[in-house]
Amino acid sequence: MKRSVLLGLFVTASLLASPSFAAEDLCAVNLKTIDNAKAQTPPEMSDQVMESVRLAKEDQAKGTSEGTKDCIAETEKTIQDIKNANKGGK
Repeated sequence: MKRSVLLGLFVTASLLASPSFAAEDLCAVNLKTIDNAKAQTPPEMSDQVMESVRLAKEDQAKGTSEGTKDCIAETEKTIQDIKNANKGGK
């Protein structure tokens, strides 16, 4: 059940992140995906995820294309880390 819910979140985020959306929307979608996946995040990763979200929001708040790119990179790395952590343990 846990894996299927998380997989559904990632599939939804992937569909929403199609090229027709602006980069700022991808940052926001990724942040929402991380927020939705917090219930499936292993407890030992909680601080790491919170720090990553903080950094991504700071980047997003810059309002520059570089800040947006940094936000997307940070959130995609965090999403991948959460996904990999859930693969490794049940």
